[in-house]
Amino acid sequence: MAVKKYPQELRDSTVQLALNSDDSVLKIGKDLGINPKTIYNWIREYKSANNIKIDARRTTPKSTVKETVDDENIRLRSENKILKQERDILKKAAAYFAKEVL
Repeated sequence: MAVKKYPQELRDSTVQLALNSDDSVLKIGKDLGINPKTIYNWIREYKSANNIKIDARRTTPKSTVKETVDDENIRLRSENKILKQERDILKKAAAYFAKEVL
């Protein structure tokens, strides 16, 4: 069986996805067409290169920095503002195209 050589950029983005996503490594591997064992190896390499403690039972690091309530409020208000702007744009576009159809 031939060994596949993946670009470093793909490896890095896959590791970040696995570490920061709620999805399992199995699901990520299936979605990307990469063997999950390969992803586990990449995660182990990443952790050892960045001096992150490797826990044999977990593939994702435990978050040591928790978002405060005030920070979360600020972030959510910002997201809410953007979503309202997008909604207003879509309303205007829908009205424009509705006029065009009639």
